[in-house]
Amino acid sequence: MSLSISVVTPSYNQGRFIERTIKSVLEQNVPSMEYMVVDGASTDETVKILKRYGDRIQWVSEKDNGQADAINKGIRATEGEIVGYLNSDDIYYPGALSHVIAFFEEYPEMDVVYGDADHIDLDDIVIEPYYTEDWNYERFKEVCFICQPSVFFRRRLAKVVGLFDSSLRYCMDYEYWLRLGAVTPFGRLTKKLAGSRMYEENKTLGSRVPVHREMNNMLKKRLGEVPDRWIFNYAHAVVDQMGRTRETPSENLKYILLLAGVSIASFVRWQHGLSANAVATMSKWIGSSLKTAAGMNRL
Repeated sequence: MSLSISVVTPSYNQGRFIERTIKSVLEQNVPSMEYMVVDGASTDETVKILKRYGDRIQWVSEKDNGQADAINKGIRATEGEIVGYLNSDDIYYPGALSHVIAFFEEYPEMDVVYGDADHIDLDDIVIEPYYTEDWNYERFKEVCFICQPSVFFRRRLAKVVGLFDSSLRYCMDYEYWLRLGAVTPFGRLTKKLAGSRMYEENKTLGSRVPVHREMNNMLKKRLGEVPDRWIFNYAHAVVDQMGRTRETPSENLKYILLLAGVSIASFVRWQHGLSANAVATMSKWIGSSLKTAAGMNRL
């Protein structure tokens, strides 16, 4: 008998996308699948769309405390041995769930698996492949190389690490994968499982500074430290938000000096000081920029 699987979709005012999400789940045609949409009392056409599917899906539409709270509601309300969650603007590719179930049946000792995925646009056209690597927990602390809709885990694991942190708005998935990775290795499927939609109003894409700020606060709490790479990512987001350009050597030098200043303040904030690696990295930036600017001035 095939393993049972539960898919949860947290939703809020994504009526223009959610039908494509629903269809991508229902068209998986796997046995023993339950699908639940947890909607946060949407005011658009979402509920009308949900009603059209009758008993083919489970759904609820009521006020909640955000995306993570909705995911947790869905996990608690379902029973499948395998759990995945698919945001209401993302899609599964054909055959994705069959690949996932087959993996867990072949490797009963594995509790988590992730696959490959794409960034897609408003019309489901692939923008680019999502950058993915083989599993390495120490590397994962520095680079989130897993695309959220491509991740699936056994329900029994939730009893060990708990559910998603509902205090987080942007990085609840990364925080959860860090928690899971601390207790078990992840398996990787080198198959395209999902499309993650990227567009201007997208919560993550449209809020880079708050996203990275929350990420760094989470990493400090979860790991006890924030890797240099994430602090530099935050600094880049802050400077980019200021609208600074780098088109000329002079503008690039000003950008780099500002970036170094924001980076130093960020290291003080999250690491209470600068690491030798951070000093070396910023020195390299500044040296290279000064050399380029000086070279142009001699022309």
